[in-house]
Amino acid sequence: MHKQVLALMLLLAGCFSTYAQQADWFSAHYTKKEIMIPMRDGVKLFTAVYQPKNNAEKHAILMSRTPYSCAPYGTDSFPSLKGYFHSYADEGYIIVFQDVRGRWMSEGQFVDVRPFNPNKTGKTTDEASDTYDTIDWLVKNLENNSGNVGVLGTSYPGFYSTMAALSGHPALKAVSPQAPVTDWFIGDDFHHNGAFMLNDAFAFYSSFGKPRPAPTTKAPTEYVYPTQDNYKFYLEAGSLPDIAKLMGDSIAFWKDLYAHPNYDAWWKARNVRNFLKQVKPAVLTVGGTFDAEDCFGAWATYQAFEKQNPGADNRIVMGPWYHGQWGTADGTYMGHIKFGSNTSTWYQQNIEVPFFNYYLKGKGPAPDISEATIFFTGENQWKKFPAWPPADMQARAIYLQPKGGLSFSAPAAAKASSSYTSDPSRPVPYTEDVHHTRTISYMTDDQRFASRRPDVLVFQTDILQEDLRLAGPVIADLLVSISTTDADFVVKVIDVFPDDFSYGPDTAQVAHRRYTSSSYPMGGYQMLVRGEIMRGKYRNSFETPVPFVPGKVTPVKFTLPDVAHTFQKGHRLMIQVQSSWFPLADRNPQVFTDIYKAAKETFIRSDIRIYHDAAHPSKIMLPVIP
Repeated sequence: MHKQVLALMLLLAGCFSTYAQQADWFSAHYTKKEIMIPMRDGVKLFTAVYQPKNNAEKHAILMSRTPYSCAPYGTDSFPSLKGYFHSYADEGYIIVFQDVRGRWMSEGQFVDVRPFNPNKTGKTTDEASDTYDTIDWLVKNLENNSGNVGVLGTSYPGFYSTMAALSGHPALKAVSPQAPVTDWFIGDDFHHNGAFMLNDAFAFYSSFGKPRPAPTTKAPTEYVYPTQDNYKFYLEAGSLPDIAKLMGDSIAFWKDLYAHPNYDAWWKARNVRNFLKQVKPAVLTVGGTFDAEDCFGAWATYQAFEKQNPGADNRIVMGPWYHGQWGTADGTYMGHIKFGSNTSTWYQQNIEVPFFNYYLKGKGPAPDISEATIFFTGENQWKKFPAWPPADMQARAIYLQPKGGLSFSAPAAAKASSSYTSDPSRPVPYTEDVHHTRTISYMTDDQRFASRRPDVLVFQTDILQEDLRLAGPVIADLLVSISTTDADFVVKVIDVFPDDFSYGPDTAQVAHRRYTSSSYPMGGYQMLVRGEIMRGKYRNSFETPVPFVPGKVTPVKFTLPDVAHTFQKGHRLMIQVQSSWFPLADRNPQVFTDIYKAAKETFIRSDIRIYHDAAHPSKIMLPVIP
């Protein structure tokens, strides 16, 4: 959640743009109120309410709760409706935005991913109770409302949408957590499998985490970087204790991150999946298969709803999107990869708006939204399933082979392995270009830069003779040995395009276009389909890390977030294995230690060996469907 993406999320949270003519339309058709709504403990939350001037019918309420501000402030200040959100104004919804407890103009103390309390009594509060109290006030006090409420939000507001589903208020009929923050240790934003996602965490908390002692309309100041090269900045910044000095002593959650290096009770209380039970409203979870922040959160939230609420009205939509791209005007591409259609507008017109119209306004018949509506890249097609993963998905092992081979046949060699040296002073970059803030396109970036490094192992199939369609989680199951007591393992699933591949002339006319130029050499492109990191010391348990025994063959098994991709006939499937992904993730000193306390002198090289012989068959479990 770096600052560039934070700015995007500010827009998405309110679904607003800067077109003055749309703001004029909004103010002509709506009135605005700013209300301090009291919670059960007496704390008041700042709430902006936009009500239609047309009172010919009763209006449903659509709400988003956000830590990113419900600006603009002032009853005479109207935002401009962004893109498809204008549809909700056309439909006559009462539109509500609220600063959550302790943020911006709301009273109280802010707590990051405030834990859900299933045993609330009296004046005890959490985000679910704040949502309940807000809804209760709205339906009892807003004139001409229908008594039906919906909640939606993207990223952190997605977390608050999940919490809304736990509020239990009978007026809440539909909820859409979109890229919801779900588990900040296992797979969202700031940790992946225990590895600290340094770039996002520092860029986000150096601004967002600053104290707000009193309600304010002013944004916190941002960190001033000495260089626009983030690889250089984080490498020269040093170890995590050194970076803590740059952050300073005032950022409470930064200190919490350092104080809880393992998956302890503090983290588990902040894993909302543990509490997603007895959910009553219809739920539509939305996410992007190429979302750098909360891809895990969307899949995991849907699965937790599904598992713990049998028979509930629960659906998931996953498109080929970066963080929040489904809410933009252009879902035709990401980086250099094209999707063949505008996937964002298709989603808006066919899924989200009909979903809320049906459940909040009774506008039907019921929309044709399957249990799982998933876009498959490669073949560039939306597919609908009655369950996810699909019932006919089969986990199929593909094995690493000597000399860089990759095959569905187990290796036959009596003794074979590949090795590299992981050097913390020269970590493998996560993307090729020099840039300031973490890119959104790295999730589909060309991996040829990495395949040319000596500290990245490359395994690939022969040219595929038929399509290979993957639908579900990928499991890396490696057999390794290292010369030290800890190391990270990054596994990347890659689609290698034919050498003569080309999209043809680029005729799109989009002013904000990033990449997708006809001049980029797409022949031989190595498209990242899915990559994930595993901090080796957590291979057996996230609660209790254990060191490696140097030189001992050791299994390292972990799950990558779900994929939905078709490797087409004529392409190849490639697996890359490496031990750093910088500065996306922090550097492992490769010594078993509390990395948050590790001095820069602690960091050492490690010789990494990946085995691929008959006795030690390293493999990747692929979720194959017909």
